[in-house]
Amino acid sequence: MKENDVKTNQEADRKLIERLLLSRRVEGDRLMLADAVLLAAIVGTHPLSGAELAALRASPLTLRRFRQLAIECRGGALAANDDAWSGSAGMLRAASDGADLARLLTDDGHWTLHFVAHGDAWRLILSLDPAAPFAARLLREQPMLRVVDGGGAILLQGRLDTDGEIECGWPFDGAPAHHFQRFGARFAVEPVHS
Repeated sequence: MKENDVKTNQEADRKLIERLLLSRRVEGDRLMLADAVLLAAIVGTHPLSGAELAALRASPLTLRRFRQLAIECRGGALAANDDAWSGSAGMLRAASDGADLARLLTDDGHWTLHFVAHGDAWRLILSLDPAAPFAARLLREQPMLRVVDGGGAILLQGRLDTDGEIECGWPFDGAPAHHFQRFGARFAVEPVHS
């Protein structure tokens, strides 16, 4: 069997499974997840929890809405130099070697979280890369931003200063590296929508 035949069969299988999932009906079905939750999962700023994933699988209506939002996001994909931004995600990539965590970067490279020891406590500094395509707009508009961990807890919230930074005290007991490992080693920088 040739590689193209395998790809064609896999694509056909994927489309068949998608059609079966989307066409089934469930009595009393309703949207189980808000658009904001679905969009955050699509753009990767907040992965679905086990309960959210189960709700998505159990509700064909919610699954169809998820698919529609994904199509809209993909259709409206932005060029690398567009100044629109809806969030950035990142993760702790290296295993702990006992050393203190100094910084984390988002996957897109536009944001850096710095961890600075301050006596017995820690300071958390979020900095925007001035070369990010949306940096000028965010500095001009000063939207409310937040950083959340893999569990959804807010680590930092505020508006960028003129240097493109937000600073606050570390909101938890213990070192940041241990905290991130406990919550899936993930974090996200996102705009706060009122």
